[in-house]
Amino acid sequence: MTVDVVVDIAKATLWNIIITSAPVLLISLVVGLIISIFQTATSIQEQTLTFVPKILAIFLSLMLLGGWMLNSMSDFMIQLWSDFSIYIG
Repeated sequence: MTVDVVVDIAKATLWNIIITSAPVLLISLVVGLIISIFQTATSIQEQTLTFVPKILAIFLSLMLLGGWMLNSMSDFMIQLWSDFSIYIG
């Protein structure tokens, strides 16, 4: 196994992590921004007001996108395991 192969595997792993986690992070960012604008407009500074909607949005996005995320990670692991003989040979 050469250094180039390790770097390629690490790059593919990081890319898979970014692609898989991006939708949930973006949804959390948008909900947080909306709640922040609402808090600024109404002068409400309650910390739980940001936490509860964000956690509900994350749970909902995981319910909707969880299957896709699992398939993406599973496909990546299947690809790694199917190329395992190439890596050790």
